[in-house]
Amino acid sequence: MPGTNLIVPVVLWGKHAPTHCISSVYLSRDQKTLVTGCYDGQICIWQVEPETLKMTPRCLLVGHTAPVTCLSRASIIQDNNFIVSSSEAGEMCTWDLVDGKCRESVKLTQVHTNIQAYHMCNSDDLRLFCNGYYAEILIMDPFSLEILFSLSSKMNPDWISALHVLRPSSRKDDVVLAISITGTVKVWSLLGHENKQSEPIYENESKQIRCLNALSLNCCAYNQRTVLIVCAKYCQIYDAGDFSVLCSIQAPSGERWMTGDFLAPDKILVWSTEGKGYLYKLPANSVPDHKGFHGPSVEHDSPTLFSILAHPDNKLLSCPPAMRFILTSVGGKQRRLLLRGDSHGVVSLWNVDDAVAAPQPGETTSHAPIVLTSLEMAWAEMNPSPVGILDQFSHPEEPEMKLTASIYLLAANRLVVGREDGSIVIVNATHTVQLQLLHGNHQQLDDLPLHQLLLGHNGRVNCLLYPHHVHHRYDKAHLVSGGIDFAVCLWDLFSGALLHRFCVHAGEITQLIVPPLNCSPRIQKCICSVASDHSVTLLSLTERKCVTLASRHLFPVVTIKWRPLDDFMVVGCSDGTVYVWQMETGHLDRVLHGMIAEEVLAACDETLDNELGGAITSGTDLQGLANPALHFFRGLRHRNLNAMRAATQRGLAALQATDRSGNAGPLAEPARARRAPLTIQGFRSNPADPESHILFFDIEGLIVELLSEEYSAMSPASLEAAGLITSEYMKVAALTQSASPDAAKRISDFFGRVKDKAGDMERLLKEKDKHGILAKMKEGAETMQTKLQAKAEQIKAHLEPKDETPTKRGRPRDMSLAEPPPTMEIAQILISLLHAWGLDPDLDRVCESKLGLLRPMVPVCFGVVSRHGHMAVQLPTRLGGWADVCASAPDDPVLMTSDLPAELVRQEKLTRLFTSKLHWELSTTLTTNHLLSIVALANTLMSMSNASFVPEQEVARRLHRPTTRTSSWAGDEEREEQLAAQQAHIKQGWSLLATLHCVLLPDKVVAAGAKSFKRPQVEMLARRWQHHCLEVRDASQALLLAELGRLGPKGRKSLVDNWAQYLPLYTHTESINPNAAKKEPVEKDPRDQEEEFEEEEEDQIRKPSSIAELKRKQTTSVVLLGVIGAEFGQDIASEGAAGNKRRKDGDSRKSSIVEGFTLSASNNLARLTALALTHLLLAAGSPRLPSHTPLRRAAVDLLGRGFAVWEPYLDVSQVLLGLLEMCSDADKLVPSMTYGLPLTPQADSCRTARHALTLIATARPAAFITTMAREVARCAAAPAGAPPLPAALALQRGRAEVLRGIELLIERMHAEVAELLVEVMDIILHCVDQSHLKSKGLNEVFPAICRYNQVSHCPATRRIAVGSHTGQLAIYELRAGRCQSLAAHTGPVTACAFSPDGRYLVSYATSDNRLSFWQSTAGMFGLGAAQTRCVKCYSTAPMADVARLNPARLARLVWTNSRSVTLMLADGSETRFNV
Repeated sequence: MPGTNLIVPVVLWGKHAPTHCISSVYLSRDQKTLVTGCYDGQICIWQVEPETLKMTPRCLLVGHTAPVTCLSRASIIQDNNFIVSSSEAGEMCTWDLVDGKCRESVKLTQVHTNIQAYHMCNSDDLRLFCNGYYAEILIMDPFSLEILFSLSSKMNPDWISALHVLRPSSRKDDVVLAISITGTVKVWSLLGHENKQSEPIYENESKQIRCLNALSLNCCAYNQRTVLIVCAKYCQIYDAGDFSVLCSIQAPSGERWMTGDFLAPDKILVWSTEGKGYLYKLPANSVPDHKGFHGPSVEHDSPTLFSILAHPDNKLLSCPPAMRFILTSVGGKQRRLLLRGDSHGVVSLWNVDDAVAAPQPGETTSHAPIVLTSLEMAWAEMNPSPVGILDQFSHPEEPEMKLTASIYLLAANRLVVGREDGSIVIVNATHTVQLQLLHGNHQQLDDLPLHQLLLGHNGRVNCLLYPHHVHHRYDKAHLVSGGIDFAVCLWDLFSGALLHRFCVHAGEITQLIVPPLNCSPRIQKCICSVASDHSVTLLSLTERKCVTLASRHLFPVVTIKWRPLDDFMVVGCSDGTVYVWQMETGHLDRVLHGMIAEEVLAACDETLDNELGGAITSGTDLQGLANPALHFFRGLRHRNLNAMRAATQRGLAALQATDRSGNAGPLAEPARARRAPLTIQGFRSNPADPESHILFFDIEGLIVELLSEEYSAMSPASLEAAGLITSEYMKVAALTQSASPDAAKRISDFFGRVKDKAGDMERLLKEKDKHGILAKMKEGAETMQTKLQAKAEQIKAHLEPKDETPTKRGRPRDMSLAEPPPTMEIAQILISLLHAWGLDPDLDRVCESKLGLLRPMVPVCFGVVSRHGHMAVQLPTRLGGWADVCASAPDDPVLMTSDLPAELVRQEKLTRLFTSKLHWELSTTLTTNHLLSIVALANTLMSMSNASFVPEQEVARRLHRPTTRTSSWAGDEEREEQLAAQQAHIKQGWSLLATLHCVLLPDKVVAAGAKSFKRPQVEMLARRWQHHCLEVRDASQALLLAELGRLGPKGRKSLVDNWAQYLPLYTHTESINPNAAKKEPVEKDPRDQEEEFEEEEEDQIRKPSSIAELKRKQTTSVVLLGVIGAEFGQDIASEGAAGNKRRKDGDSRKSSIVEGFTLSASNNLARLTALALTHLLLAAGSPRLPSHTPLRRAAVDLLGRGFAVWEPYLDVSQVLLGLLEMCSDADKLVPSMTYGLPLTPQADSCRTARHALTLIATARPAAFITTMAREVARCAAAPAGAPPLPAALALQRGRAEVLRGIELLIERMHAEVAELLVEVMDIILHCVDQSHLKSKGLNEVFPAICRYNQVSHCPATRRIAVGSHTGQLAIYELRAGRCQSLAAHTGPVTACAFSPDGRYLVSYATSDNRLSFWQSTAGMFGLGAAQTRCVKCYSTAPMADVARLNPARLARLVWTNSRSVTLMLADGSETRFNV
């Protein structure tokens, strides 16, 4: 299911800072950003104040599964905020530092140990030179992370241990200097035009020197004549010319060197594993400018140590720190700093310039760091400390109980949390979240809300599992927990009783997993547990005993796979061995090593894929393809992050993240088709840490839940009354079918039933299978029926447990799960957190009193989920960075006079600042996601009846669902009126809320004093133009149009110029020729489409670096230019007219619209956009561009919206036929445009296409009618025996749609249709099945057309006459199936009518004031041509000019008997004429 990225993560960090054992460091040149990577795989971004170097941790990036070994900048541009990180598992990511989005991520088989970013000659930006555990040097693009080319070795190829890239002063090319681990120095020179296709690039020269396992190699930047090579025991200076040793420095005793660099031609800085920096002055023979350079070394010529950079306290470190020598420039001033991050998470900075300053000969000075900070210190500074999810249980005096495991039960709305002391607490999840984050009455409770306590473990609870969530074959009441006391406990969730305690392991329990679905029945009732003594067991929950104990593993277990059909459980260990166990007997089948072991593991993945129909793509790429000893699958050490990553990768669908291994549970069977509106996921960066918690609010899941609750309570009649489904359409569709009596009866029955007042949903659904009423819900699976069943099951579930255990008195009452589903509470929490409080005080009051929103108590830590399941979460300590903003803000007198402690007053003030201003200054991605979410939710709630979060109203709403009751007493009526008034208030409240965030927010935030408001991103919104969730679609369209409107003509112009270059180009032949789809540029691979347009930020437009990115750019460009053209195309100023906007009227399209919509006259932008859109509409479905994608829907929608702009460049008939083709299945009764639940992609395309046809028809009625008539004529002219043309087929299948369009036009645009009546009649007669006209008159079959006086039908002779705008009379003979045309009048025919017996036809035209009688004589016996001639002509009195104003009502002709006719004029006069 496409991950839509509309997920809002909110983090509750708790009192303890995450462990951050630093493995790599990076400081940006402008000294504004510090980045630290840690051994657990996270990356922390710190905000640095350039002047004082004060550092504040801002955000944590989660995504790597192994230690982060390298960090590097991604661009030469100073304020380009991207960095590249690489881990020991071969994963590389490019991160956006502003909002923490992962822009690109790859997993290589090569593992890097070092990355140098270098700006090559002839390249527009940096390239990454990487070396590591492989024999080449890889040159990569930092943005697409593609390997551009690699440098290979001819002479003794080996792993490269260090490299340095430089540009010699006098030359144009770049030189790469590298040394292999065996001590071969190699030199490559690069000209900058190398690429993957070129021959292998070998070194220009190489030389063997005595230097094994070098750690770093640096060429002196000042003269490029000396090279410093550092090894662990010594570092040496070499002459760059012939690589001979000039001098050498031994490492201090007990320490090993790490790396070094030149500070001057004669000074070097080297640092050691103890985290100290040593500054040496080099002897004369090692300084190139000195006359003794390269001379014989004299005794006293040894390097002298003149300064040491060290910590005064000299604390022992558990592993070598990460250190880096950095040059920064701030305000034109250069600084040299030594940066170090150590295993305690402490970051320290030394100013090297101080140390170099003036060494006194003969003495060694020592310098302390100028800055020291760590996450823990930042956490300690926070007062009050950050909120945790169970803070209501902690007392200030007692030490806090650490939370160690947690799991969220969605249906029951319960959060189950295991703690350090072995207790398990169960609380109401939405309630506990409200307690931590929001103000409100719930804060006033003196007693704690009821919760349940399960006591049974001694010591820490390690893991929890609720098997029923993973698969419903397990008992609803069972909860399983594993602890440090070697025990696995089985609990009854409802009574809180300990049912059984399994003590079979001899180590603490680390994981609990659910076996897959297709195991044998006995194993299906088991769960699998893994313990730290390397044993794995299968424990049967029903038999309450251990079925299998697999315990002979010598190394820790890292992965468990299943071969259910062979009854095998496959266990992979950290040393790469694989044990195959039989599940039923517990017999060890075999032990495998090496390649075959990996193949067996891979084979398990394949079987899993096939069973799910390839449902899991993540099965294989999560496999560590690198050397298994380095990193095999996901180590238990990282189990938490991995569960999270795997979860976000699975679209958070089944994230009942009970199973911590991420390789069985949720993947074992496709997860529930419905997405959970809220998931609470425990999260820790290191196994030793207590858990923090992340709340994932899934906007789409939430909207679907809200709407399905709403719709399931309505009967079909009320659904139709609300305009959500339409039965009108069926009537039109019926006309296109032949009128067999039983069909007619079926249809009328059907309507009788749909309208049936008592008709309940169940009945509607039974019909559904016959007629397919509501388009199949979401991606095929979810029909309303299953929704109802799920509902019923849920309610049953709430009731069942009561019956099971009526005897147990001790059950706390709040655990009866019979509460309503928590959807409304989840929506309440989310909207309260996202709403911009403080921008509009009046609206805030409405929100609190009418809508029931609650004000936040603390500034919320939001997160961003980016693609590949990576995530960025904000740290609570970033508040430190806002202290000055807070201080300068005005104080609220009410707060100041309250008796709250000072720190709480400060926090409240910060919170208010945050909601009104700082929240919208964080990043464009957050602004976009949050605005989209809140607008979409506000619209959803506005469409529901009485949707308010005020508790009393919620009850009222449940009682007064718009049911179809008939009785009403007097008292009831008053109540109804009150409710109606209240309903109106609430709806208005939601509408104001949506307007604030959609339209007014930017101006208000800026007015509130925001310096850097981050605007919503146009391209993110454009990609959601046709999102499959209707509410999100509407919200993004509204936001995008508001934002484009706010940009003004200039802003739009520059936007158009930026994106125009990505518009895919199509030639005419290509867009029409269906075979061209193969080479077509806008293809989106199925994978891209799965991700449904991911976002990436674009500050300055760069060349797209990869095919995938180019495709994303192209889709965005088509949609964006389409929207601008369609909505603003009329007013984009032409360049010639020097920017004065010439507004075009709809009809004077002479040199019109497109002028400004161009880059240059030759390259006409409107034309290209129109071509691209039609191509997307017409291209045949292919794997590259499937038939129903959001992109196609967007193209369809924009063709409809901007038809007036595109028309000159379109082949109108092709577009219309293409749309008809899309609508052809519409007679399955697609719900109307306002029906909120997601439809299948096909139904969605169909709905959009219908809407587009309507828009086109009303925008250009003439074009619509003439084009259709032309196609009809073409069909009629086709020879009888020939196979039908595709156009004829499309017309045939879209007949109902055409009739609907014409009906609509007659209704809305009476006059325009009158001018084309003959064509309209052609179309109608083609589309309506003729059999209907045998038995019924035209006014019954298609009443709309009979509103014209120019149309007359004679059932007796089966002829239809139509008077045209040109004065012609067209007479259709339905029997013979032909049409003849007579020149009757000189001007438009005003009216015509057949006599009752059909012998005469009378016609009248006001233009020439004539009334003529016509008689047709058939040949003998109806053979030969029928002749129609004028029998009589009368002149009539001219008509008064006033009466001509309304041509539709000018005149009517009524036959009083078979020989006389009365002419009734608009002024009321009547005249009789006789034949």
